[in-house]
Amino acid sequence: MPNHTHLLLSERVANGLSLFLRKMRGYGRYFNERHGRHGRLFDTTKKVLIKQPAHFLYVLHYLHLNGLDDLPGAEGWRERDKGTIANVDAAIAHLKADKWSSIRDYCGEKNFPSILTTDLFAEHPGEYEQDIRRFLKERARFEFDNRLFE
Repeated sequence: MPNHTHLLLSERVANGLSLFLRKMRGYGRYFNERHGRHGRLFDTTKKVLIKQPAHFLYVLHYLHLNGLDDLPGAEGWRERDKGTIANVDAAIAHLKADKWSSIRDYCGEKNFPSILTTDLFAEHPGEYEQDIRRFLKERARFEFDNRLFE
């Protein structure tokens, strides 16, 4: 995303997320000092507790599909009755072209393997990409509740 970042994090140790966020703020201070910059490097965070596997998949899809905002003809992917994605193959290729997205890792291609856990899909390689394709083809049946991410 050109103007913001999404992270889907889980704790491996108690209070791990708090420690990670403190380190991110510390890195922001370091970066600003090193580059003679002022202000926040990272904006405020929005935290959403995910308790159910279905909610996890919903959030994962939402994060990966955000890249469609800058694909001509796909800007309304979140909005019901705004048309469908005309070319799903082009949409998938566009999403996979973003080197900072983890979608390739979830689709079985190595991109950020050292920092990601994609075990949920390890037994079914290619299943995540099939889910994304199916979602894009049937997108008009779904509507994201953007209030979860405001």
